[in-house]
Amino acid sequence: MATVNPIAPVTSRVTAATPSPTSTAAAVQSTVDRQTIAGNFDTFLQLLTTQLKNQNPLDPLDTNQFTQQLVSFAGVEQQIKQNQQLETLIAIQKSAQATTALQFVGATVAVDGQTAALTNRRATWTFNAPKPVTATLTIKSASGQTVYTGTLPMSAGAKVFEWDGRDNNGNQWPDGNYTMSITGKDANGQTVAIASEIEGVVESVDLTKTPPELKVGGQSFTIDKIKRVVRPRA
Repeated sequence: MATVNPIAPVTSRVTAATPSPTSTAAAVQSTVDRQTIAGNFDTFLQLLTTQLKNQNPLDPLDTNQFTQQLVSFAGVEQQIKQNQQLETLIAIQKSAQATTALQFVGATVAVDGQTAALTNRRATWTFNAPKPVTATLTIKSASGQTVYTGTLPMSAGAKVFEWDGRDNNGNQWPDGNYTMSITGKDANGQTVAIASEIEGVVESVDLTKTPPELKVGGQSFTIDKIKRVVRPRA
């Protein structure tokens, strides 16, 4: 059976974060680049000092060229420092993203989508109709088989649709992911677009991804996909 309610879960775990091979390689390469440029800068200063000491007094070297080269190397050194500061800011931002993501673990959230997980004989979708409509709902299994269809009146605003996993013949379907499509028609028979969302508990957070990904009903979402946090219903 299915019910529609006005808009208003459960264990959680956190996926252990491990260093990403890509990020580790990038950090090593960055360190090598800085050491190489710093070594070249020191070598340049040694060459410059040696040439100045051994220049021919009757035919002195062009100091303008040395000045230009010195300025160029100084600019490179400043760029290195800026890159180091940017790397620090990026690291701080990643840490803040991870901290924010972890706070969602165990929370019930709503995200845009049509595929919800049936768990313990309950799957939940949220719809937002811009005006009163007659809605036709179709639920399909992961293999594309139609398991439930229904038609019901829907007033304007957000509504929660809960499905207990039974098809139109009363047969109980197993837990898994199910996709719902919905179409609406107003009093004049005109098709009305209805936005759909899914609700689910944030089961885990993958901190190895950038940005971190939240696992909701077996699907992965970034934090920016979360539309709201929903108070769990009894």
